[in-house]
Formats: sequence, structure tokens, C-alpha cells
Amino acid sequence: MRFPLHLGGVAILALASARPEAQAEWPEFRGPTRDGLVDADLPLKWSEGERVKWKTEIHGLGWSTPLVSEGKIWITTATEKGHEMSILCLDENSGEILLDRVVVTVDNPEPLANNLNTYASPSGVIEPGRVWLSFGSYGTFCLDTATFEILWQRRDLTCSHWRGSASSLAMWGDKLIVTHEGADQQYSAALDKGTGKTLWRRDRSTDYKDEKDGVPANSGDFRKAYSTPIFVPVGDTVQMILNSSKACWAYDVETGEEIWQVPYETHSPSSRSVYSEETGLVYTNTGLGKAEVWAIRLEPGMKGDVGGSHVAWSFFQRTPKRSSPVVVNGLIIMANDGVLSCVDARTGARKWAERAGGEYSASLLATKDRVYCFDEDGLCTVVRAAPDFERLAENRFDAGFMASPAVSGKALILRTKTHLYRVE
Repeated sequence: MRFPLHLGGVAILALASARPEAQAEWPEFRGPTRDGLVDADLPLKWSEGERVKWKTEIHGLGWSTPLVSEGKIWITTATEKGHEMSILCLDENSGEILLDRVVVTVDNPEPLANNLNTYASPSGVIEPGRVWLSFGSYGTFCLDTATFEILWQRRDLTCSHWRGSASSLAMWGDKLIVTHEGADQQYSAALDKGTGKTLWRRDRSTDYKDEKDGVPANSGDFRKAYSTPIFVPVGDTVQMILNSSKACWAYDVETGEEIWQVPYETHSPSSRSVYSEETGLVYTNTGLGKAEVWAIRLEPGMKGDVGGSHVAWSFFQRTPKRSSPVVVNGLIIMANDGVLSCVDARTGARKWAERAGGEYSASLLATKDRVYCFDEDGLCTVVRAAPDFERLAENRFDAGFMASPAVSGKALILRTKTHLYRVE
């Protein structure tokens, strides 16, 4: 059900759930509300020997977020060189592996060129009865969650990912959104979730400013992006908002029609944008180069290039390279380069910045009063969601976090580089 929310005299439709009444516990990257916020009493302290209900080794490499539904957990993984890509399903209560199936074999996979990505980084989407999982241009699959039967697959959505794929699947209503942004092609496609049929495809019309005589003069990095869209009803249109290379875009999710754009100079954004109903702002990370967080004010009637009229503020101090931030209690809390930082969500004014952990790829998780920050060395720092810095706990596992966390009830479902854990 949708309901109007009045912000500054403008009626904006609050986010509606487009899922059935029976919902998955953790249906996609960043959870049910797509922003890392949960209403749960989560564990504060844990270790390898404390509060771990089970720990299951996961073969290969994969950074996809665990999906949790109907007592099962779904993830993807792949061999290090990408010759085999697999779908795994585990029992949520015991950690037992119920399904381990190779679904893609590749003789000559495109090289990743760095150790920050894998051939199984995109997260999937799940709802009771169905799960959708992706390996980028190597294939997108829909499975029956009870029988494990593959109901449909798409192997024809091509893209030269250049340094691998990482954009996760997203869903609105009956539309499964696939995002491919590589060196040669940059587009979003809406597929019918039941059949896999293409409903619309929209190629970016971005001016990358990197061509000479009609040919890209720079490497594919300047056209790459790894982001995942969010969905915000504005007026009578649901806007699909995606931070891409060189610009943040908004599209009509029903048709794929371009609505507005905010250009910037940077490229290769990874973190997912976040929308706050309280402020009416979308917070987007502009990517590498001079990574900034920009706050974009949403209003009905926005069209075309709105960079000069609708950017409320920008922030450039330890802004995330890969990790998605959280907006909680009127604050934006983010993690990058061993520093946690906090700014006012309305104004962008800095509140605090403190050393904590190492590099961050996993996106942040927040309850009403805590923020959980998982670094690449296996440390989770828990801080108070407040304008004054307070470190509440430090918890460590043997291997580091690249995948973003999931939640089921009062339990954390955590994926490290080597294992999957249930902590409660």
C-alpha cells in the first residue's frame, strides 16, 4: 500500500512494497528496504568461539550477499579463475549445504585484473517460491526454491565487464532489473520475473567525454560501474535511480524512459544509493577519482540535467569507494580507508570521523541505535548511531568481509571470504 508523504509542500509517495504478503527475511542486497536498515535486536558481541550457531566452509570465491527465505540461504560462488560458477543453497538452521550446482562453465573468462572482485559478486533476489541469481553477462537464472529446478535462464545479455561484474539484481513488481555497465555496453534491462522475457532495455546516453574521432580514447574503467538501482515513487511515477559512471540517472521503472540526470566527473561507482523519506534526498556516491557523496533533492517534474538545480549538498572527506552507507537518526554513516565518518543528512555538515578497521567493501548495516561496519580483514566495529562517536564493540572472524551482511530474525548471516556464519 502506498501513502503520501508531504515534504516541503510536495506530495511524494512513500516506498511501497511490491512483494507478496509472505516476504523473505533478506530478499536482496541491503535487505527488505534496500538501505541496510533493520528493526531487530541483533547480537552486539561475538567471535569464532562465541555466539556462532554454525559455520560452513564455502568453496571458491564470491562476494554475493546471502539471501534468506523459507528456512534456506542462497549464495553464488565461482572458481578463482572463473571457469566454473555455482549456485549454493544452505539450510538456515543447520548450515548444511542442500544444493551445490555448477550452472556456468567458461573456457576463457574475461580477466578480473584485480583482487577486489570475483566471478560471483552480484547479489540475487528472492521471494517465497522463487530465487533469481546472476553472474553478470555469463548468465541470469530463475530457480524454484523447493525443487531447485531452473525455470528460466538468460545468457544473451552481453557486456564486456572489463574488471568483472558486481551490479546486483533488483526487483520492482513483476520486473527483474539487470544492470550491465562495462567497457563496451552500459544499460539496464527489465525482465519479466516469471518468464525472463525482456520488457524494456535502456542504454545510457551519458556523455563520457572520452572519445576521439568517435572511438573511446581511455580504458574501459571510465565507462564502468558496479552499482545497483533503488526505487523511489515521486509524484505518480516510480523512479529507478542508479549512480552510474559520469552521472546519476533516474528512469521510469515501468517503461525505462529517462527522467533526469545529475552529471559528475568521476567513474566506477560501486555503492548503492540511499533514499531518506525524512529528508526527501537521495544520497549517491559518485565513484572513483574524486569520490564524493551528493545529496539530490527529489521533486515531481524533474527533467533532464538537474545537477545545477537539485544537488542540495556534496561531501568529500573519506567518502566510500565501495561500501554503501546508512542513513539513520538523521545521520549518514559511512566507511572507507579505515575511517568511519558521520555527517548530518540534511546539510552534509561533518559530525565525526574516527579510525576503525581497515579497508571496507561490505555495505553497512544499522538498527535504530547501532551501526555495524564489516572490514576486509574480518573485523566488525559496532558504533552508536548518534552525532557523537561511541564505539560499542569490536568483533573479529578469521577471514575478512567482502560480501554485505544479511539478517534473519535476531540472527546475523555473515559471509567472509571463506565461510558462511549464523551469529545469534
